[in-house]
Amino acid sequence: MIRKAVLALLTVVLLASGWVWNSVSPFTGPGKPVVVTVNAGDSMSTIIGKFEHAGAISNGFLFHAMCSTLGCPTVFPGSYEIAAHSSYSDLEHLLAHGPNVDAIEVRAGMTVAEVANRLAAYRGSAFASEFRSRLRALTFPGVASASPEGLLGTGSYIVTPASSPDEIAQQMHDAFAETLASVGMTDLSAQWRSHGLSAYQVIIAASIVEKEGYYANNMPKVARVILNRLATHSSLQMDSTILYALGRDGGRVTTSMLRIRSPYNTYLHAGLTPTPTCVPSATALRAMLNPPAGTWRYFVVINQQGDEAFSTTYAGQLANERLARSRGL
Repeated sequence: MIRKAVLALLTVVLLASGWVWNSVSPFTGPGKPVVVTVNAGDSMSTIIGKFEHAGAISNGFLFHAMCSTLGCPTVFPGSYEIAAHSSYSDLEHLLAHGPNVDAIEVRAGMTVAEVANRLAAYRGSAFASEFRSRLRALTFPGVASASPEGLLGTGSYIVTPASSPDEIAQQMHDAFAETLASVGMTDLSAQWRSHGLSAYQVIIAASIVEKEGYYANNMPKVARVILNRLATHSSLQMDSTILYALGRDGGRVTTSMLRIRSPYNTYLHAGLTPTPTCVPSATALRAMLNPPAGTWRYFVVINQQGDEAFSTTYAGQLANERLARSRGL
């Protein structure tokens, strides 16, 4: 009887030991890579929970108990790539050495050059150059362009040690396809038109709206100004296109800048620019697709909040400019 009890106890101990050992160092070995993002202010319990939920470790309670006993590493905010079913020692080593994954944020208003520069800072110039090359090879139905400018989806993109330029380019391309679909620009073809503009022209115009309107409340009327000027074959006279030609983002446009010889100088050349000038948001695209009715041809920022005033006549524009100056703008 005693012998059976001892054997039963030994069996329980062995099973428990095996369970604990498998949790600490899984018998199956590492699995596919998973990415976990740690935010500033996350507690150790939250961090361990994230790794457990992602499948990096099988038992967060035991890892937390080990940390509490032996000491926890200082964990820095950022993204971490680790194999699923990793050992506790592997996770501890990873956390102690800091984030090993980069996150590239693509925001509306950014250019391909700005995105590539961020990639270059993380992965080097060769990676960024190949990324731009891969982007040029990707196309959209109904969008004929040799330039990838403006054809990127906004969002945060994880760049792991194993990521290739082709993968990152494809992800951003696919994200822009989703943006187009979200505003109803699906089943595009060479015959597709909106307010007399082709799909690519809508994207170009929306990129100008993005820079000129800046805030969502301004964008619909900016879109109408663009359409009104295009309808009369007038020059758009948009400062943001001058700045794009100069490789600048923001700042005042001087009189000498207005004379630069560039197809992006919309003071010298009527019509749209050859390509988009930045990544347009879904809001800017919707503004171009559904602009309000109006006869406006001019606009200017009139307060510190970024609100713009619109006018039909040049005299009205001058009055709005005087108002802006009186407010220190």
